[in-house]
Amino acid sequence: MDVKVAWLAPGAGYADVWQAMQAFTASRGPATRDEIWLCEHAPVYTLGQAGLAEHILNPAGIEVVRCDRGGQVTYHGPGQVVAYSLFDLRRAGLYVRDYVALLEDAAIAVLDQAGIAARRKPGAPGVYVAQPGGELAKIAALGIKIRNGCAYHGLALNVAMDLAPFSGINPCGYEGLRTTDMASCGASCSLRDAGQALADELARRLGQRARAAGAPVPG
Repeated sequence: MDVKVAWLAPGAGYADVWQAMQAFTASRGPATRDEIWLCEHAPVYTLGQAGLAEHILNPAGIEVVRCDRGGQVTYHGPGQVVAYSLFDLRRAGLYVRDYVALLEDAAIAVLDQAGIAARRKPGAPGVYVAQPGGELAKIAALGIKIRNGCAYHGLALNVAMDLAPFSGINPCGYEGLRTTDMASCGASCSLRDAGQALADELARRLGQRARAAGAPVPG
């Protein structure tokens, strides 16, 4: 399936991108082409629709935005690539659980290409890598919103970033959850290369599901 991939301006404001995703989703029709928006945000904490403010421990001057995705609190900032997946799930024959798995599988595949063994954690959406001693650290977080069968928000992959701001929150609502990035796992990869690889995996997997469902291809 032909998916449009676009890079947003570096340091894109979270609220502006969120509003643009809402507008795109509200305006799309049955033949609207799916899109993936890639970006590197300015520092921001985002709190999901049902997120608890108590999971923000010390914002230390970083902007906090409450948004309409699922999940609790996370951090976006320089060195992290965010892939906003604007997909028509009904057209692709995807249920929400399948879509979450697709996002996770795409990140796991990109990390595998970089020589990083990653996995899911039961009951905790996202992608994790094992640390010395066996503890799991989160390397990719996801949060989605479905409206009229169409998804927005998406997946954030930590490439090479200052991880300190994660200590100002309970990441994804889990006290003491460690976070890591590709650089800390020994992978040398530019943010742009990681983002393009992630977009390629997302588009390929969406196409596979759409073809299996016999979905029409927007033209």
